[in-house]
Amino acid sequence: MFIPGIIITILTFPGVIVHELAHQLFCRWFKVPVFEVCYFRAQNPAGYVIHEKARNPTQAVLISTGPFILNTVLGFLIALPAALQFKLDAANPLDYLLLYLGISIAMHAFPSTGDAESLWKSVVKGETSSRLSKILVTPIVGFIYLGALGSFFWLDLMYGIAVAIGLPWLLITLWV
Repeated sequence: MFIPGIIITILTFPGVIVHELAHQLFCRWFKVPVFEVCYFRAQNPAGYVIHEKARNPTQAVLISTGPFILNTVLGFLIALPAALQFKLDAANPLDYLLLYLGISIAMHAFPSTGDAESLWKSVVKGETSSRLSKILVTPIVGFIYLGALGSFFWLDLMYGIAVAIGLPWLLITLWV
């Protein structure tokens, strides 16, 4: 079933907002100046952060992949209490809202092709990057592009469900 990406983006807007916030937070953490932020819009791209070039490859990687870290952790933590309620057959409307938020946030964990392009330009093609940095970052860029391709096959939704429902249920099952 084909659903235009913009409709999915609108339906899962909390994830877009957290994705862009993650980029901005990692920029702030590394003291990389941010010039402009758009947390959400119903266009392509749905959001963006324009910032100064990172000072080293580690910063570039973490700024580009920051959404994978933050969206995954936040999606899991938001959905965890709801998953417990569903496991106990005691879910209420708030639990459905928490699951929606957890899934939509985790769905947008994958860095975008724009993030991959930025990494490629700043590290792999960067004149000051070490050979080791280039070797380590090249597969990361490849995985980002594979994730973008996988979103056509709903990989992002499957990831969101795995993080927001599967992982909490696994932990609850092991804990109880």
